[in-house]
Amino acid sequence: MLQNIARHSKHYSKTGRKDLPSATDIQALSETLKLLFNLSQYYPQYLSELARCTPNILKILSRIHLATPVLQPPVTYLVNALLNLSVVYDDRPLKDSDHNPYFPKPDQFCNIDRFISILDNAVRTYTEEQLESLATPLVTLLRKVFEFAPRHVRPHMQTALLPSNSERSQPLGQSNTLASRLLRLSSSAVAPSLRESVASLLFELSDKDATSFVRNVGYGFAAGFLMTHDLPVPASATEGWSTDQGSGDLGEKLTSVGGKEINPVTGQIRETEPEASGEEMTEEEKEREAERLFVLFERSVDQLIFHSTVTNAMLTSLQTEGYRCRECKESG
Repeated sequence: MLQNIARHSKHYSKTGRKDLPSATDIQALSETLKLLFNLSQYYPQYLSELARCTPNILKILSRIHLATPVLQPPVTYLVNALLNLSVVYDDRPLKDSDHNPYFPKPDQFCNIDRFISILDNAVRTYTEEQLESLATPLVTLLRKVFEFAPRHVRPHMQTALLPSNSERSQPLGQSNTLASRLLRLSSSAVAPSLRESVASLLFELSDKDATSFVRNVGYGFAAGFLMTHDLPVPASATEGWSTDQGSGDLGEKLTSVGGKEINPVTGQIRETEPEASGEEMTEEEKEREAERLFVLFERSVDQLIFHSTVTNAMLTSLQTEGYRCRECKESG
């Protein structure tokens, strides 16, 4: 199997060989990769041996022509195969390996850039429902790679996947960049697995620090992840500009980027926010609005309880009638 993958890799060359892989070759490669994934999944004791094909898989993935849409065989099988192999190499954990195949010395960013390019292409092409099954393995692979990435490679991934300061002229998540699309996916209602994976990736890119996470993506996108994972929410996450401008002040870390004040909830630079229309609400008006919203909330809860009660009563009635009909038929 390892020899077959090495043979397939010879079809992919920087110089552009004439003997490009045929449809049969691609199908054979796909079947081999599926076998590799299953072996690595169910026989982890052989991971060290199976990982010897990692450089060839990376070579194929970095040089293969990307079709449209991008996440289709054999690209999907190449990504899946790497998922379990991104643990060891040369009988050592990848983070301890001196010859990590993911970061070759000639161009240590080539494989990372390829993964990110495929992800960028995918999130622009597929719907959220399609990305749920197709893109989640790729995001998981990026998470694993970032975990064992050398220190000088991590900033490259952070720059490519986290929102840049140039995006803060509007609330984060509203532009068409890859980072903004990832932010929107991190709160997707129709792709729960992808949502969790993307949010985890963004948190890990923030060095697993809640303060940096809120600063990078805005409290609006960070709140759900922090709460569902029982992570402490920074005390100044929803506060305004810090009054203490000391370099170690938590409020300043959350509300300033490049010396400019930002809205910690939306991530937008304050001076680019639209001016509030009309006069600010008085305390009395705020209290009345809060009471109105509370009443609406109570009504909604009452309606849900009523609907649930009626539904349960109807189901009980239907079940009772069903039993009676069955008894009548049996007695007749």
